[in-house]
Amino acid sequence: MTWFQKWRRGEGAQGLFLISPTLAFTLLLLAVPLVMVIVLSFWTQDYLTLHRTFSLENYRTAWTEPMYQYLMARSLKISMLVTAMTVLLAYPVAYFISFRVSPKRKAMWIFLITIPFWTSYLMRIFLWKVILGYNGVVNGSLMGLGVIEQPLSFILYNQNAVVLTLAHAWVPFAILPIFVALERVDRSLIEAAEDLGDTKWRRFLRVTLPLSMPGVIAATIIVFIPTIGDYVTPRLVGGPNGLMIANMIELQFKKANDAPLGAALAISAMIIVTCVALIFIWLNKKYIREAK
Repeated sequence: MTWFQKWRRGEGAQGLFLISPTLAFTLLLLAVPLVMVIVLSFWTQDYLTLHRTFSLENYRTAWTEPMYQYLMARSLKISMLVTAMTVLLAYPVAYFISFRVSPKRKAMWIFLITIPFWTSYLMRIFLWKVILGYNGVVNGSLMGLGVIEQPLSFILYNQNAVVLTLAHAWVPFAILPIFVALERVDRSLIEAAEDLGDTKWRRFLRVTLPLSMPGVIAATIIVFIPTIGDYVTPRLVGGPNGLMIANMIELQFKKANDAPLGAALAISAMIIVTCVALIFIWLNKKYIREAK
């Protein structure tokens, strides 16, 4: 029996055989397009002529042009605000389901949380336009109560509208990992803290919150990474002051006819997001280490 036959019958070969379809799918639909975008970012384009000579000009433009710097900073700001608001909204819900809902009804509550996924993402954005619009629900209610005399024009087509819409859309995604982390918290530790005289607030800060931080960090990453690349919501509810870097990337690919610059902007945004995500993971590990 040759070494190849021995290897083929081993556990390593069997495991590789089991994951090979998923691995091939990932390489075909994720790795290959990413490599193509990276290669494209080092080329240049002059209207319809694509020059395949290696160049760093696109990255110089992406990192030194004030407009792109401003859009990237705005995108980071909006994404961080969305992430903070989403986690703050999701944590109480996850805590209530984990600690206050009976085990028989937890599945039903999780099922209810997934109901927003049944509707189209675009439909939810348009509903927020109706709610926040000049003649929308908010302005109509405030005028009906006599709080304001004229409709408010600053609640739509700005960064606040983008943050609110994205936070509403991503709250269910944040609830689930936090709920899973809270379910893993050993209740006996909380009971021990109570026996030692800790108040509810101290038990939460010293036991529950540190042990649930992996879920919080997971929710933070789940929300932060996709929201910084969102271009539909800023386009529909953001207005000129709410556009993000993804809208500029779309513009370069579709209208400006400069795909290499768009690719360089996309790779630059991906690098920044990766660095921020790694910082979150490092802070999480440091927090858990200090809590122990």
